[in-house]
Amino acid sequence: MAPTALFTTITPRGRCPHPLFLVLTLGLLVAIAACTEKPKTASEPIRFAFQNRIGSALPVIAVEKGFFADQGLDVKPLRFNNGPACAEALYSGSADFGTMGDTTAIISASRSENLTIIASHCTGEHRHRLIVRDGSPYKTLADLSGKRVGIKKGTSTYGGFLAAMAAAGMPAGSITVTDLSPSTLPEALAAGSIEAFAASEPTPSMGELKGGRELMTFGGLGNRYPIMLLAQNEFLTNREADTLAFMEALKTAEGFVRAHPEETAAIMARATGLPPEVMQSAMERHTYALTMDAPIVSSLSETTAFLKAHGKVQKVPDFNTVSTDRYLR
Repeated sequence: MAPTALFTTITPRGRCPHPLFLVLTLGLLVAIAACTEKPKTASEPIRFAFQNRIGSALPVIAVEKGFFADQGLDVKPLRFNNGPACAEALYSGSADFGTMGDTTAIISASRSENLTIIASHCTGEHRHRLIVRDGSPYKTLADLSGKRVGIKKGTSTYGGFLAAMAAAGMPAGSITVTDLSPSTLPEALAAGSIEAFAASEPTPSMGELKGGRELMTFGGLGNRYPIMLLAQNEFLTNREADTLAFMEALKTAEGFVRAHPEETAAIMARATGLPPEVMQSAMERHTYALTMDAPIVSSLSETTAFLKAHGKVQKVPDFNTVSTDRYLR
């Protein structure tokens, strides 16, 4: 072959191309393929709405100790001070998982077909308490007839309050309920704008620090007051592996809470603003465990029947459909 043929880039009459031409052509094809290939991105962050409250020790610990990250998950924590706010985050699609008390979970499941209850992560028969001012004359719930009681409506505390009134034989309207955010309840009581307030921990303990005293708890009524974990159905369908890893991180947090109560109390004290010694005492009113067993479902069913009888829910959810334990197995 003649020397000039070595530099031929176009090959008429079957002449072979120069090797440099093949290299350049292959590189161009690779570049074009790279430009047209769909970009590979990591999974979207998991948006987790939970409450900065004592009952949410497992979510708080899982975030603070990095247990989600240990499972390879990018979790974006969304912290609220009440269950209805977490439910709203789920309704609006701004959260993938959300925690809330049993009453809020039941209302959420009855109103939306896009949510599934996948676990309880805390129970506590005496975690809801009714607080009055120290030195006030009130000794029983009946003494508050005609008085103003501050409660966040739609919460599990509200459900417990209604159950306590029914157990005492008091008509629902005999006490005026003022709908207030839990964070404002101790100040409202101290200012005298309400005669009592009902809330879950840590709000009652905060009220006691500011001159309140316990009138009663809402225990003894056959309700374990579970705090439920709900998820968007679309997330459960499309990201099952991430869901299982998410639950594994919460399971690790459960073990940590059980093994390190003092460190847990210190972490929760920082998260809620309560002194560690008050936090540790308040945590003793709770049992922290991931479960979706028959007693939890039974408790939810009983609360649902009560809420239906009082007109708080119109549609009774089928817990065989709206709940599952498959992510705990």
